Amino acid sequence: MSALAEKPPTKYGVVVFPGFQALDVFGPVDALNNYSQTAPLEFALLAATMDPVSTKLAQPGAIGQSVVPTHTFDDCPDLEVLLVPGGVGNRDPAVRAPIVEFLKRIYPKLRFLLTVCTGSVIVAESGLLDGRRATSNKRSWDWAISQGPNVQWVRQARWVVDGNIWTSSGVSAGIDLMFAFIKDQYGEETSKRLADKAEYVRNPDSGVDPFA
Repeated sequence: MSALAEKPPTKYGVVVFPGFQALDVFGPVDALNNYSQTAPLEFALLAATMDPVSTKLAQPGAIGQSVVPTHTFDDCPDLEVLLVPGGVGNRDPAVRAPIVEFLKRIYPKLRFLLTVCTGSVIVAESGLLDGRRATSNKRSWDWAISQGPNVQWVRQARWVVDGNIWTSSGVSAGIDLMFAFIKDQYGEETSKRLADKAEYVRNPDSGVDPFA
């Protein structure tokens, strides 16, 4: 494992935007929350402004929950790992635009960039996935790949690793990606312990994707 050859990361950030998918964020973050009980981490929740950000869009009868950012894209602290979720909100180019510019600025400073679901579409728009292998949500597959014509999209994949960019399929696939990332960075025993604590059955094979 490349992971254990150098000091594992401790500084994490997650992007949120109006209409982000709740599990895209809180599935992976829950694993980090549990890990931080024995090995302290630093964490930032990033958005375009400091206003609360809701999972809800303007749809009659829809419910949603809001989170409060800790930082904006303009005052982001030092990060080693950044996670970009998906969600129907990122279908709006106006929502994607500030995230794309942020990614272009921060990527050279990151050790790892992770995406869940259609978060890979935002990264593709930034150009950071050009020439790389990546995956995305299979229910939104045609739209996703149309947004990144220079990406080597991999349909049959639960998650894909290309260099220091990890991309995953839809929604719950982000949990599999995070446990795989934890295994890579902190070791198999840590990943297994955290999955057991969450009563979660890990998918150990990135190529097994029943939703493809």
